[in-house]
Amino acid sequence: MSVSNNIIKIKSELPSHVTLVAVSKTKPNELINQAYLAGQIDFGENYVQELVDKYHELPKDIRWHFIGHLQTNKVKFIAPFVNLIHGVDSLKLLEEINKQAQKNNRIINCLLQIYIAQEDSKFGLSFDECEELLRSNSYLNLKNISVVGFMAMASNTEDNEQLKKEFLSLKKFHESMVSIQLPLNILSFGMSSDYQLAIECGSNMIRIGSSIFGERNYKS
Repeated sequence: MSVSNNIIKIKSELPSHVTLVAVSKTKPNELINQAYLAGQIDFGENYVQELVDKYHELPKDIRWHFIGHLQTNKVKFIAPFVNLIHGVDSLKLLEEINKQAQKNNRIINCLLQIYIAQEDSKFGLSFDECEELLRSNSYLNLKNISVVGFMAMASNTEDNEQLKKEFLSLKKFHESMVSIQLPLNILSFGMSSDYQLAIECGSNMIRIGSSIFGERNYKS
């Protein structure tokens, strides 16, 4: 199926409260445009320079998500326009995002990355570290960022019971943090292989790449 047909099919199956982020990293502008013309406006990139180039070349009403591991020295390049930064896992990075947001006279939305996987290759904060950060004065003094929710990467496994356990642990933590009275509206987990299970477990933002654009890597 074409990219546009894939978008239409996936969106038709999603509950209305779930946001689809099309993972467009390494994909050419032509394919991104096909998805855009099919009604997709949220796109995720994990290379800063590629994201900056695409921002300048593609329609300006696209909502760009940075979904990779962001280095502090690269924040300034995406601060003027990024819609949502996923995967924030330190106060140091939040402080830099805040600093660059201030320079651009805007508030930048962020998701904190929580470590839920049973493997060492994933980044993220523990539940305790996350709560400590959100309750800290250092965080509360940051006026140009807004933590709007949590994201996580589950274990790379086909064991649905393991995935469910990991997803539900984040949902339970998310519910426990309501008392902080922050706008923690987004719970983002689930990709092409497991997004239906993720939605059942409470995710309201999913990141899908291969089911939209195919497996091929276009980056030279």
